[in-house]
Amino acid sequence: MTATSTQPEIATPRYDAPQSQRSRRIQSLDLARGVAMILMAIDHVRVYSGQPAGGPTPGIFFTRWITHFVAPAFVFLAGTGAYLYGRKIARATTGTGGTRALSRFLFTRGVWLIFLELTVLRIAWTFNLDFAHYLLAGVIWMIGWCMVLMAAAVYLPTTAIGAIGVAIIALHNVSNFVFGPYGQSFGENGPNWLLKILYFGGVVQLGDKGPPLFVLFVIVPWIGVMMVGYAFGRVMERPVEERSRFCVRLGAALVAAFIVLRAAGVYGDPRPWKAAAEHMPSYLAFLAASKYPASLEFLLMTLGPMFIVIALAERWRGRSADIVSTFGRVPFFYYVLHIPTIHLAACVVSLIREGSVNPWLFANHPMAAGEAPAGYVWSLGLLYLVWAVCVTALYPVCRWYARVKGEGRRAWLSYL
Repeated sequence: MTATSTQPEIATPRYDAPQSQRSRRIQSLDLARGVAMILMAIDHVRVYSGQPAGGPTPGIFFTRWITHFVAPAFVFLAGTGAYLYGRKIARATTGTGGTRALSRFLFTRGVWLIFLELTVLRIAWTFNLDFAHYLLAGVIWMIGWCMVLMAAAVYLPTTAIGAIGVAIIALHNVSNFVFGPYGQSFGENGPNWLLKILYFGGVVQLGDKGPPLFVLFVIVPWIGVMMVGYAFGRVMERPVEERSRFCVRLGAALVAAFIVLRAAGVYGDPRPWKAAAEHMPSYLAFLAASKYPASLEFLLMTLGPMFIVIALAERWRGRSADIVSTFGRVPFFYYVLHIPTIHLAACVVSLIREGSVNPWLFANHPMAAGEAPAGYVWSLGLLYLVWAVCVTALYPVCRWYARVKGEGRRAWLSYL
């Protein structure tokens, strides 16, 4: 992927500030991120609705399945954003100063994300202070550690970063043959704490008296996704028509590869779809690729359509594009706000339906809350209504912050 000297076509946000005060962005990336952010809220409303993850009915299955596209897009485009940010820094510095500045930024922002996951976001998920019994290593934890690793990786040539990322994505499922699916060869105690954090997931006990860390998102293969996203930044420097064709072809190729690998059932997922078909209809089982840890088939299934969305977004204009891209311009700000917003909305729904706020809403969500109380579970219609209300409520504040971030020159804004 060789960068050309042609300047990319960049859409400019429609703010009232003078053009000279606005940052110029590639709007197709903002749109793809915005779609991911909006979809993400569906699954997080589902957490508080009491609906199970992925079944048993097609409606519940696809409510969860449609949100599988979020984490891959979030992580991949974080890598692309790091590349483009590095290019911006490089234009303002000389020699290797840009690389050092980018590395420093990635390291400090990664540490910041890890801290927020274990503190602010943990409280937002649970509305309790039960730190002694529950810490969550979720998607922001994982992105934080990937950024810390990327802080070292950016000193490598961009082509090497991309090649390493592809190798991690393509080959990590070899572990199924070495350690058994989900690390079964380690016995009843499972892998050690480091292997759980790196790849297998599970509960890590932090010391003899420390709290348990519930590892939902591991580092591998997600670091590979971010590395490939970083190398993809070169593609976004190409002319619009060229990068659009590239994205469509790559997206179609990845979807085709998913279909072939999934049908063969030989490599790419710890649980072949025919095994999953014992518990659900075959057409659902075919789509039920493993997310924890993310299998090769899962990543092919989700990243392929993401590239097609990016290509389509190159020509997406109008009011709807402005709204969606607003969320995409402030993805982490939106993330931090949307969890307590959804959680608070669930408390309001409980108060209306039951006359009081159900204590279950103060349990250790999203991983250790236990079964929803009898009679609590929402209908899918209510779930989607609350989702629409929450996203709509978040739009004005996200638009305000996007304007502040676009106009301001305060460095700390890049950390939120």
